[in-house]
Amino acid sequence: MRLEAGQVAVVTGAASGIGLAMARRFAADGLKVVLADVEKGALESAAEGLRADGATVHARVVDVGEREQVMALAESTYETFGGCHVLCNNAGVGSGAEGRMWQHEPNDWKWAFAVNVWGVFHGIQAFVPRMIASGEPGHIVNTSSGDGGIAPLPTASVYAVTKAAVVTMTESLYAHLRAEHARVGASVLFPGPHMLRTGLWESHRNRPDRYAKERPRKTPYRSLGQWEAAMKEAGHEVAFTPVEEVADLVVEGVAADRFWLLPESEHSDRQIRARSQSMLDRANPAYLESFILD
Repeated sequence: MRLEAGQVAVVTGAASGIGLAMARRFAADGLKVVLADVEKGALESAAEGLRADGATVHARVVDVGEREQVMALAESTYETFGGCHVLCNNAGVGSGAEGRMWQHEPNDWKWAFAVNVWGVFHGIQAFVPRMIASGEPGHIVNTSSGDGGIAPLPTASVYAVTKAAVVTMTESLYAHLRAEHARVGASVLFPGPHMLRTGLWESHRNRPDRYAKERPRKTPYRSLGQWEAAMKEAGHEVAFTPVEEVADLVVEGVAADRFWLLPESEHSDRQIRARSQSMLDRANPAYLESFILD
């Protein structure tokens, strides 16, 4: 797909981090951008900043876990701009789960799935039929993660399970689009290859009451800054990938109709090979052993 000025890009989770970086990059290329986010104040600030830079922006508060709100986002997008050419299902949350899987609260799973999995599905159902019907070129980008999308980090298993689901959903979407001979492509995004400075670390601040935790956490939530400081104190220097580089990867991938938006990384490649070899050998997942806690 060739990105051109005047086209429309819709980004969920667009008020900060990767979502805002993608919106800025699309706007810089002359696209009209639709920003969707659950956090009203941050969304308004992001929209104002883009408009100040000359972008054409439509912003809407949306909880992607609520189907009706995503359907309303599609209606509003088509009423405002008359189309959608790029859809980035990017909104995501951490679960806040602690301990072993059998100790997790059901609401930790329900919330993570509502946003990370159902949110992507809602986006597909709300926008893709219209994108296909338009007959114009289009593209869907679904945000996954190396945690789960490649191999799970057992200490963040809920998040990993949701991101593994996003990969399979996007593979299926790709196949369905090809079967329909649609002029719409699909990609799965693995932000990285290093850590990212995003609002995912503080996603608990937007946790809906319907998914409230049933008991207090044993340990307080840590911000990214606190985690980074703890790592440095332990003698570990953490590498970060600028979110702008992720946005560049997305734009380049869409233009090239590339399904796997997976940045080069020796670590990721080792995980992919180890997991694949384990499956081919019908062997136990030894590639997880370095993460397994006593």
